[in-house]
Amino acid sequence: MDFEQNENMSQAVEPGPVKPIAGPYGKGTGWKIFYGIVLALSILANLALFMILIGVVALFATAQQRDINEEVIRDGPRANKIVVIPLEGIIQSEQAEDVYKQIKVAREDKHVKGVILRVSSPGGTISGSDQIYNEIRKYREEEGKPVVAFMQGIAASGGYYTSVACDQIIAEPTTYTGSIGVMMGHFVLEGLLKDKLGILPVILTEGEKKDWPSSFQEPTEEQLQYLRDRILTPAYERFVEIVTEGRKESLTPDRVRELADGSILVAGQAKAERLIDEIGYLDDAIELVKSLAEIEKARVVEYRKAFSLARFLTAESKGLFKFDRTTLYELTTPQVLYLWKVD
Repeated sequence: MDFEQNENMSQAVEPGPVKPIAGPYGKGTGWKIFYGIVLALSILANLALFMILIGVVALFATAQQRDINEEVIRDGPRANKIVVIPLEGIIQSEQAEDVYKQIKVAREDKHVKGVILRVSSPGGTISGSDQIYNEIRKYREEEGKPVVAFMQGIAASGGYYTSVACDQIIAEPTTYTGSIGVMMGHFVLEGLLKDKLGILPVILTEGEKKDWPSSFQEPTEEQLQYLRDRILTPAYERFVEIVTEGRKESLTPDRVRELADGSILVAGQAKAERLIDEIGYLDDAIELVKSLAEIEKARVVEYRKAFSLARFLTAESKGLFKFDRTTLYELTTPQVLYLWKVD
């Protein structure tokens, strides 16, 4: 009896097939880990790209706001900074706007101890020259910081006009300056239109002097005298006035008027006539500003336009010649200029 019971019991507890026990590293877990790592890396990469995008947007926003970059040209302590503002080429409203923006940046930078106006220009429009002169004068008076004009190449007529707003003027030995005077010119197309092309312009006006001078007829002596009295003489007197004021410690009003005959002078001659103060180079101008600002060391930076795709495309489009009503107006309207011009 006991034997049968034991046999039955052994048959009842006989083990079946062994099944794998599910654990933390069961089937499919490796792929889940792999996909998790990929997802995490993807999230991190997108976050990095998002941060880069924010940085680029901030960089462009700052460039658009200031529109000006600094380039260090002489190293030194950041707390004492001298700014070089370039004035190059024919002076027009664009150059005047550039100088205005750079003066504004210099005003906002409390580390700036002085300014060098680096002039390389034969002059240009009377309004552009006068606007730059006014911005320099205001900066000196309101900020109480020295401004030195540093001339290179040609700094004549309107280039000299802007320079006399500065505390002192220093020029490289090969610089041409002076040319105190004003000029005006326009095209007379009468012969071309009538004789060559058979075109007869018809201009209707109310007021005898409304179309003086006209590009479609040769001006009379009365018309020329009218232009001298109403346009050239006031512009000339303004030039003489600002040179007299700017050089009052060096020149008498009578001597300024004697020199205001449009003559161009090389740097040595200009110094002898006291139209400039010193002959030297950029480092001499820097030392002069440091002396006037009463500092021993300084970092010298030059302001430059920040790159702008819109400005680049605009400049490219301007390079394409277009003959429209505006172009015709510019060609036929007299241009009154503080400009040294060799015919």
